[in-house]
Amino acid sequence: MKNRQEAINYCKEYKDVYEDEPFRDDNWTLIRHKNNDKTFAWIFERENRIWINIKNEPGMNEQLRNEYDSIVPAYHLNKEHWNSIILDGTVPEKEIHELISTSYDLTKDK
Repeated sequence: MKNRQEAINYCKEYKDVYEDEPFRDDNWTLIRHKNNDKTFAWIFERENRIWINIKNEPGMNEQLRNEYDSIVPAYHLNKEHWNSIILDGTVPEKEIHELISTSYDLTKDK
């Protein structure tokens, strides 16, 4: 996963989600749950790379930041609960998919 559309398309494969662009800045694409409008993926371009903000458990966030240089505290979100994944090819796609899945699960209604 290296580009914006690929990230959007992957996130839209999840059940009962939709793509949203709620800001005046069209750089931001949010993928939300239909039933609660919570966002599980914030997709944007920064520093000439595509970034995805995803939610995870606080302890896991720190571990992931230590393991991957391209996983950093989330840009513009609570850094305890959210990470940014910089899509530069250094985080394995399988890991990105698992992190998006976790974010989806943590933000959907129980």
